[in-house]
Amino acid sequence: MFRKFSVVFLVALSCVCVLAQTDITKISPEARRIHDSAIVIDTHADTPQRFVDEHFDIASVTPVSEGNVDLQKARQGNLGAEFFSIWVDPQTSAGHYTQRALDLIDSVYQQAARHPDQMVMAFSADDIVRARTGPHKRLAALMGLEGGHALEGDIRVLRDFYRLGVRYMTLTWSNTNDLGDSSGDINDPKVQHHNGLTPLGKQVVLEMNRLGMMVDISHVADKTFWDTLAVTKAPVIASHSSARALVNAPRDMTDDMLRAVAKNGGVVDVNFYSAFDDETFRKEVDAQKKEVDAATEQFIARRKAEGKPVTYMEIDHIQREYLAKIPRPPLKSLIDQIDHIAKVAGIDHVGLGSDFDGVSGALPQGMHSVADLPKITQALLDRGYKPEDIKKILGGNVLRVFRQVEAVSRGLQKGQ
Repeated sequence: MFRKFSVVFLVALSCVCVLAQTDITKISPEARRIHDSAIVIDTHADTPQRFVDEHFDIASVTPVSEGNVDLQKARQGNLGAEFFSIWVDPQTSAGHYTQRALDLIDSVYQQAARHPDQMVMAFSADDIVRARTGPHKRLAALMGLEGGHALEGDIRVLRDFYRLGVRYMTLTWSNTNDLGDSSGDINDPKVQHHNGLTPLGKQVVLEMNRLGMMVDISHVADKTFWDTLAVTKAPVIASHSSARALVNAPRDMTDDMLRAVAKNGGVVDVNFYSAFDDETFRKEVDAQKKEVDAATEQFIARRKAEGKPVTYMEIDHIQREYLAKIPRPPLKSLIDQIDHIAKVAGIDHVGLGSDFDGVSGALPQGMHSVADLPKITQALLDRGYKPEDIKKILGGNVLRVFRQVEAVSRGLQKGQ
């Protein structure tokens, strides 16, 4: 999977510029009214990588090609709350997962401290609502830990992350860890798997329930998913996942999984990554894989021979050169995903989990940044969705689940 923001190649930039001229969707007054009256919540953006590695200031006004999230774009798209992903690359951060996570967490706090008039740290559902109430609305900044390997096997670190403001954790990233199996390497015979959630993973899920931290099942292997639903006492989220019935990607969720999340009371937040949303795009990515892997391995070998370290962004830079060769699918592919999950799981169980600044080179046409979120509202309105249901998709469903997780936590801590 092509992940995490880096410098965009000129070929990608030229594609973006052309698309920007040809795929603009007009937003009707009704769609704008619906969108601007909603609390819009995105459950996954990888912008902290930019904060730390590129010294990016979220108040900077950047061209479309250079990033998906900044405060101006957030105002344009009426983004109310963003869950910033605390993602630790297991390859380039080996041996210091927790330290890297702490660096990323600190970077989010630093952004909020620099721009208190526009952005505020949030730790609860009520905090989100407060940030969006009154004449001076601010972006509510929350955090989700992407990958249980950042705990380094210590459940006490989970509690520390919660104290620092982390409000969901993705049990695995694309790598199997000591909590459970990942969909990203489940078919790799070189990886030792656990047949689902491990005993430590089960303890972690229950501790997340007790703390009031949402359990995120994006990225996990199928068996890990089912084990998690059997253990959890609170609704789960899929912070950035799509439907496997439409795209045959292991990261996507089957219809049975979607229905199970609905029965659990949770929410599936649709990923904007085109290889999870469009089957043609996925096949093109798969066709490139051997060539991309070979180019990456050659680069790593060369750097090692030179005695130089390898950074994730250098690897990502190579991968994006190939990704830019694939035509981006229409916005319809993303809307089809939302529509499918709404029909299978129910309107109360679908939301938005963009993966912005993590899949910048592989978004659908017309979806360049958070400023384009009103296009989703327009598309859903065009398909006959009612205003109140659109507001659920935009953020209402996530708020509900967040409140339910908080309620379960209060009950568990009281011994109920």
